[in-house]
Amino acid sequence: MKFDVTITISLKEGMLDPEANAIKNAITNLGYPTESLRTARLFRIRLDANDREAAKAMAQKMCERLLANPVIHRYEIEVAG
Repeated sequence: MKFDVTITISLKEGMLDPEANAIKNAITNLGYPTESLRTARLFRIRLDANDREAAKAMAQKMCERLLANPVIHRYEIEVAG
């Protein structure tokens, strides 16, 4: 079966996010005061797996082996399809 998997990777609480700070400052300079802003990366992957749990397990392995650094990142996996 085909499954659409969405993986969102973001920095853990307390990690510095210089890109978010730069964007927050630019948004404020445009006249949109913002209390906080964080960045995240979004990956959309179509996987061939036997079931939903297998697709989620595959995505988790991808995060652990390549997409995320467990020291500084957290990730969320959503499986549809």
